[in-house]
Order: sequence, then structure tokens, then C-alpha cells
Amino acid sequence: MNFNLQKLSDCVQSAAALRRRRRLQPIEGKGGKIFPPTYPGPKKDDPAQHVFERRRIDGREVWCTLVDSVQSQANRLEEALLTAIRNESIQLPYVSVDFSGHDLDGLAEITSLDAPHRLFDAILRDSELAGKPFMKSDRGLALVRTKADNATAIFELSPTALLFGIWNSTGEGGGLGAKFPRCVTSELTAIEVPVDGYKDRDGEVAAISAGRRTGSRMDPLGILRKVEVFKSKEGWDVDQKKAGKDAKKVRPSEINHGNIAPSIANLGITCEYVEQTSVITLAGLRRLRFGGPSRDVPARAFLAALGLVALLEQDAQGYALRSRCDLVCDGVAPLELVQADGSSEHINLDLPAALDLYASCLSAAREAGFVLSKDPLVLQPQPKLVKIVEESRRLALAGEGGEASETAV
Repeated sequence: MNFNLQKLSDCVQSAAALRRRRRLQPIEGKGGKIFPPTYPGPKKDDPAQHVFERRRIDGREVWCTLVDSVQSQANRLEEALLTAIRNESIQLPYVSVDFSGHDLDGLAEITSLDAPHRLFDAILRDSELAGKPFMKSDRGLALVRTKADNATAIFELSPTALLFGIWNSTGEGGGLGAKFPRCVTSELTAIEVPVDGYKDRDGEVAAISAGRRTGSRMDPLGILRKVEVFKSKEGWDVDQKKAGKDAKKVRPSEINHGNIAPSIANLGITCEYVEQTSVITLAGLRRLRFGGPSRDVPARAFLAALGLVALLEQDAQGYALRSRCDLVCDGVAPLELVQADGSSEHINLDLPAALDLYASCLSAAREAGFVLSKDPLVLQPQPKLVKIVEESRRLALAGEGGEASETAV
């Protein structure tokens, strides 16, 4: 099926979803070893581990491993769209916080496409528009009041927030503010993964990877473990008094010198293949309203086209997920249109065609009365936000900042 604006507009009114199931393989070929993400074990001192689960596939129960989560994929799809914007492949409204004038090396801007909580992230909330705190500006107040029965304010400011989900969980209204579930999901899972048995730990099954990761380091200086060194917050020295206040004796490895003994961990996997399952829920898009049928249909079609561009842009940019987890598509996988009765048909759509479809949807949305700027809404960080960034960097350079990652707000 050839896909155009009229067909997409019809689909968002009645069809269930757009989906794709794609197989990928390690970049070195089938059977190559990859390293999925690791997560803390259920107990405090447990080593890091991959996420295993058993799935029913083709009538068999097989071991599978999470390779890239829905949340991680959402971030990658947003990154793909941000790259497309900067390459001028698409026009898309978004919000940017401009740090360029504050002498923070390496930090130029944070956008609503890469801020963790999108439009309701603390970075945007602690910035200002025309000298007024963003959430107290006209645009910010409109966001706070937005509900699913009219999502125009979010749609015109940063449509990706509606596509990938957003919740004003910590701001105005005590968490009762705008909450929109994601309309695009994508996940990568390794299928048929060998495991070295599994443990039943506190009622939960914990698989043990059959893969192994080795680690070691030989010190070219030949510094031995028995050498006495002393370390404090101020630094280290072989003389305890010179090392600083409250200096304690430590091993050379604790100041990054000396050998690291060889070690083996149950990490890394092989698999039959990695499967990416991607869904744009058209039924979910129909829960979003924008002021009446004449506006609802073009807005929903725009969001669906944006989701298609995100998926195909990610294909073009590749699947280098992390160190030693580089994947390549295993053949062509067609997009499918899924009807409400479960029937489906293939869609003929490559990236150039998706970009043309998106441009048509953008024009139709503007003709319907939506104000969709080609330029971002630029905010300035409040002085207090700049100050905590500066202080964090100072503490980090001094080795006094503690962990960068704490409980999410």
C-alpha cells in the first residue's frame, strides 16, 4: 500500500496501529557477542546483571534478554528527530534552554527532546521566558492547564511530548497536572539466549548469563600492591602528613595505580537474533483532542507521521547502542497498518517518502489553524540554575561532589 496524507488521515480515524517487527544481528554477524545494559541485582551486594525473562515464541518457551528498553528507545528516537531538525530534514517546534552565554564548557543547550521529563523537566521549569519564570509565563501557564480534551498548547510547543509521553508529576497541581501516555513504543529484545541455569531468589527467577566478560589491567609502571600510599579528600601522597587532613592508608589501585587482578563475570550474551518491536498506537492518538474534528484529524495525522519519521531516522542513523552492542538490520522489515479487527497490510514507506508525508501533514496542520513554528522557543536559565551547575562542576573537579545520580525528582 502506498501511504499518503489522505490515507494516513483516514487511518487515524479508525485503524488500530502502525507497527513493525524487525530482526537485527550483531555487527560482526550472526552468533556475535553483544553486551546488553546491566541493572543492579535484587540485593545490595549482588553484581550487576542483565534483564532476563522467559517468553512464549512459536509454541516454545525461550530465554530472552532486554537489549534496549522502551524508555531508552524513546530517548534514541527523540535524538534521531533532534538530529533531523539540526540537519534541516524536518521542521518541528520544540523548546530550548540556552546555556551558551554562561561559560559552561560543553553545555550549549538542553531541549525538550533531550530533557528527561520533556516539557515538564526541572531544567525548563527553572528557566525563564522574557524575564519571567517559564511556568509563570503565558506559554507555561497554558501547559499547566492542558488536558487530553484539548492538547493544543503542548502540540504547538513540542509535539514530541505527546508522542513519547509526558506527565507534570512534580509541578503545579501536586502531580494532578497534564498526563499523557506514550503513543509510540519501541523495544529491542534478544531472542533464544543461552543461560547457565538460573536461581530462584526470593520467589523470583534470576537467570545466569552463559556469556563471560573478563577484566584486568597491567600497570606499565609496575607499582606493587604492598607500596604504602595515603589518600584524603585533598589528594594522595606516600607521606601521610603530606596527603592532607584525615588521610588514610589505601592500596595503590584506589588511586588508579598498580595492577588490577584478572576477573571473570557472567556478562555478555549470544542469541538467535535481536527483535525490535515498534508500535504507533492510532487508537491512543484518538484519545488526544485539539478543539474539534477539523483540528483533531490533522493533528493526529501529524503525530503519526512524526512517529514514522522517528523510526526511519533511527534506522538511517544506525543501532550503535553502547560499547560492544552494535547491531545491524537483518534484511528489510515492512511497516504494517493494523486494523481494528486485527487484520494487517504492508505499507510502502522509506525515509524520503516519510519525510514528504511529514511535510504534507505539517502543512495540513498549519492550514487547520495550528501555530507550528519552525524555530524553537528559547528560554534562558535562571541564575540559580546556572549557579548549581557551576558549583556541581567545581565539586566534581575537586573530587567532592558525591554521586551524580540520585533518586529521580
